[in-house]
Amino acid sequence: MAIHAAVTVSLVSEARGGPFVFWHDLSAACATAAELGFDAVELFPPSAAAVDPGVLRALLAEHGLKLAAVGTGAGWVIDRLTLTLPDAAARERALAFVRSIIDFAGPLGAPAIIGSMQGSLTNGADRDATMKILAQSLNELGDHAKQYQVPLLYEPLNRYETNLVNTIAAGVDLLKTLDTDNVRLLADLFHMNIEEADIAAALRAGADCIGHVHFVDSNRRAAGFGHLDYKPVAAALADIGYSGYLSAEALPMPDPKAAARQTIEEYRKWFPT
Repeated sequence: MAIHAAVTVSLVSEARGGPFVFWHDLSAACATAAELGFDAVELFPPSAAAVDPGVLRALLAEHGLKLAAVGTGAGWVIDRLTLTLPDAAARERALAFVRSIIDFAGPLGAPAIIGSMQGSLTNGADRDATMKILAQSLNELGDHAKQYQVPLLYEPLNRYETNLVNTIAAGVDLLKTLDTDNVRLLADLFHMNIEEADIAAALRAGADCIGHVHFVDSNRRAAGFGHLDYKPVAAALADIGYSGYLSAEALPMPDPKAAARQTIEEYRKWFPT
């Protein structure tokens, strides 16, 4: 199966300035994504109720697009919820928020992403206990997503964003502790550029655990606007038989359409159909 290209669309006003190519206007973003030749969009909504599924389904159909994934980061950005908060009631609110995103994305054939909502180890907290709580949350949410025949995506983040899981290898180790078989890793090339000694080797080591890739450069700009070498990355993804999405979670620089165009050109260079 071929690897497909996706581009991010954020509807979260509180995250303005973050690494998303398109902002706020979902209809215009879908039109531009289709015009440039993307296969799908990756959506970051403020809540599951913020987008009418029927309207989204119609937009995707109109432009011949799929929904690649839906982010849950608004739960952290807006309400400061994470799956590893010390307070059990707050953790349950975080779980409920993610479940609502799964219930929104799943019927559209898309997985939900756990990135910033994984949280971090807080001062004085026990690491083993915190990781156990994270694993319990992933078990519950992974099993919840299974009803829609989509995985839950878990994203290792760089050390400046979490102190829980920073590398693909650590992500694989976490997945091995889970009871559910329905969680996959999101390999973000920006985070990997910071944390991995060898990005290609890390992708190969992740192999079947990798379910989604954020296709972005070293400086969080569009692929080709930084210093990453995509030749070994492309070779590694081919070697592991990856057939998911390469999604541009990139800064909209110099402007959204230019960043999107740069991404699709770089995608076609390294992943020709």
